Amino acid sequence: MSSTPTRPPIAPPLGSQFPSDVPNSSLAPSGEQIVVLYVIIAYAVVIFGFWNVPGVRNCINPLKLFTIGWHELCHIAAAILSGGRILKVTIDPHVGGATIVEGGTPAFILAAGYIGSTLLGGLFTLAGWDTLVAKVMSFVLGIGLIMPLALVRDKLTIILTIVYEALLIGFWFIDHGGALRWYCLFIGVMNVLFVLWDVADDKFFHKSNDSDATQWSILYPRTSPHHWALFWILFQLGVLAAFSVIGILAFKRSDAELSAEAAGFLPT
Repeated sequence: MSSTPTRPPIAPPLGSQFPSDVPNSSLAPSGEQIVVLYVIIAYAVVIFGFWNVPGVRNCINPLKLFTIGWHELCHIAAAILSGGRILKVTIDPHVGGATIVEGGTPAFILAAGYIGSTLLGGLFTLAGWDTLVAKVMSFVLGIGLIMPLALVRDKLTIILTIVYEALLIGFWFIDHGGALRWYCLFIGVMNVLFVLWDVADDKFFHKSNDSDATQWSILYPRTSPHHWALFWILFQLGVLAAFSVIGILAFKRSDAELSAEAAGFLPT
């Protein structure tokens, strides 16, 4: 009696071996990463309102001082590197910042402001994708919030700075530091899109310290401030998009995995 031949078992399709929620490509964001993208958009809208609405804009004075202070520090560094001499520095949450320079290379000094703001903002934006990065960047923010107080005498701003520092410390103990991601991401959006707030101050409040876009038009009169503003806005949006892609590619992990990884650095 002959035995009936049997077919070898057929392996299941490769796709069925993996969870259905895993993206098909490394560039496709995971579920947690999509949330970060939505939060970036929401933060941009919120910051635009808080930066420009009278009364409400005072609530973020310490964060504005941090953002404006770093922007002016980049101008100062470029001025020194190009052989210029610093005559006067102004950092104010209401009238903006200004660095008066004698000598140096004007284009290099002027470009350093927006470029520096954009790059620091990009680094803080990365913190929104990873708790460990957020923990590291929180030290930068903690020091950066205190430094402008050397030039501030406004009691409300001093009190608010203490509040923001307390929040920064408190967020270390929420979800094992996970809350720092959203704090740092807020700072990242505020810096990486600084040209938007800078130009808005010029347009709506006619602040005494001109925006860098206006200064570019003074340096190169053939190009209007609106065109310079558009150029730098596109530049900053491009950098924000690039850092978002880096965040998606480098930190494609679940919230649980991010927490476990961050727990190895100053666990709380």
